[in-house]
Amino acid sequence: MIVDEKKYNIIVIEDNLGDFFLLEEYLSEKIKLPTIKHFERFSEFKQTNESLDNCDIIFLDLSLPDKSGTELVEEVLKISNKIPVVVLTGYSDFSFALKAIALGASDYLLKDEINSAILYKSLVYNIERFKNIIKIKESEQLYNDLFQLSPQPIFVIDSDTNFIIDINKACEELYGFKKEELINEPIRTIFNENAIDFNNHETIITQKHFKKNRDSIITEVKYNKIVHNGKEAIIIVSNDITKNIEHLEEIESQNTKLRDIAWIQSHVVRAPLTNILGLIKLINETESVKDKELLFHLNQSVIELENSINEIVNKTHNM
Repeated sequence: MIVDEKKYNIIVIEDNLGDFFLLEEYLSEKIKLPTIKHFERFSEFKQTNESLDNCDIIFLDLSLPDKSGTELVEEVLKISNKIPVVVLTGYSDFSFALKAIALGASDYLLKDEINSAILYKSLVYNIERFKNIIKIKESEQLYNDLFQLSPQPIFVIDSDTNFIIDINKACEELYGFKKEELINEPIRTIFNENAIDFNNHETIITQKHFKKNRDSIITEVKYNKIVHNGKEAIIIVSNDITKNIEHLEEIESQNTKLRDIAWIQSHVVRAPLTNILGLIKLINETESVKDKELLFHLNQSVIELENSINEIVNKTHNM
């Protein structure tokens, strides 16, 4: 017979000593060195000063002298926290054993059907199963934290109906809706879903969205398919780029003005400058030395002015 050499810390809460000794014997048949702590009453279990951190599993009789039924299960589950609780019951309490599962118990065993194999299988199965449940809960909590704490607005919509099934806090802040106002509402409340082909793989597109006050914003939308609460859904991440667009439009407007200025400098200002240069050329043909000296300086100033205009025009076109 194969004996499990892994160390197990087991708590048995059972007031019937005969049933307890039988459980102890069954456990010893399958486990080499089980550490078993026995409590005959709930009060003894509750008052123990020892930490339950090292406990792997709790076997709980449904009827104790000082507490029983729903109250007993709820109190033990509250104390056990992250430890699987397997309910021990007789045929007479079978229906309540099922209720105990609904309350949060990990499993139930009928005392009259227990043997070493069944008890060991329940022990191993429920310990591993409970570890996976804890991991799933932690994963769900992490997802929820990331979802709610994300600085970007996020919608989750039903992939069949395109109705909103969840939003995060950033979404409430940007769009002005409370969560309860958008849940089970069509996504067209915010934007035209026909503009998105949700059958495509993860994609980024630009859209116009509407806030609660009907102000429009320009958003960059990223979406992908996910599984939400066991059902296929679509997650939509919205990034408000309205200010960026407005900033770009403002820059483009400034560039247009600068190009207009450059055109004026290039054509309007240069026209009289060209006329001045023509007149200087005519005057240069005269014989007066004094006039030619004055014209020379005038010509130099005109050339410097033309160079300055050319430099402004070139810089404007290179912006």
